[in-house]
Amino acid sequence: MSCGDENDSECREALESLYVAIDNELANADIATIERHLAECAPCLSEYDVERIIKKIVARSCHEHAPEPLKARVLTTIRTVSVSVTTRDAGEPGLG
Repeated sequence: MSCGDENDSECREALESLYVAIDNELANADIATIERHLAECAPCLSEYDVERIIKKIVARSCHEHAPEPLKARVLTTIRTVSVSVTTRDAGEPGLG
């Protein structure tokens, strides 16, 4: 059984996966593992519930969507930064 201690590896892994689990972006096997952990660990379950409730409140409160030009700029910036980091790391000897 887990203890809710952030230094406990099982709790740390469950808490690190909370956001992805809340967004339903995990594989079914991973979700099952987290659900088993949450069933045993009250502190992690509480943290999960808080995060889930906050996400629902924010989603309900946000009625505006970003304009398309802003979305395009953000995506371009993300891709540029990603490519720059990948290119720089791959091109420098002794890294990685």
